[in-house]
Amino acid sequence: MNTRVAGRTVAALTAVLVVGACNTRDRNATDTLGARADTATTRTAAAADTAARRVDTAAGTVAKRGGWTDASILAFAGAANAGEIREGELAAKKATNPAVKAFARQMAADHRTLMSEGKSLASKMSVTPDTTDDDVRDLMKESADDLKDLTEKTAGADWDKDFIDHEIKGHKDVLDKLQDAAKNTTNPQLRTALEKATGKVQEHLTKAQDIKDNALNKDSTRKG
Repeated sequence: MNTRVAGRTVAALTAVLVVGACNTRDRNATDTLGARADTATTRTAAAADTAARRVDTAAGTVAKRGGWTDASILAFAGAANAGEIREGELAAKKATNPAVKAFARQMAADHRTLMSEGKSLASKMSVTPDTTDDDVRDLMKESADDLKDLTEKTAGADWDKDFIDHEIKGHKDVLDKLQDAAKNTTNPQLRTALEKATGKVQEHLTKAQDIKDNALNKDSTRKG
């Protein structure tokens, strides 16, 4: 083999080796990129799964039980308290029957206490009351309409009767709602607060019924 041929042979072998080395590097690079892609995909999938679990967890905290959430329960109780406070304050000034006046003052005071405790509990639970709930909005509208009606009516024996009749109906409706809410919360602190509230609402209902059956009926008998 002459020198020229030998040189060509060496060059050819060198080229083959270089190409082989390049192919090996390319395959290694491709394998590395593939591994990185697989790792990135795995991390993305894991992150997505974690996010999904967080969403599911969050959804569980606001899921309605029997039509209630803790946020709507707190809002409903707050709306009930606010309505009774306003009506009680009005009756304390406008009622003419002493028993009705005393009842109105006590009712307003009790609901102020319940409202204050409800706000503290909401803060402790880190829950914002949901005033967009249908039950809450209906109660707020009903309370506003009743207050307007009582404000516009002339004071007197008929006004006292209307007020007490309203309190009997209103406390029955609120009592049913609060008892139902207490069954549908899993928060022990909220359930305890609801049990206290229902006890107070029942006390007011019993007192209002007693006033209607006795104090107001006696007034009617004397006038008759």
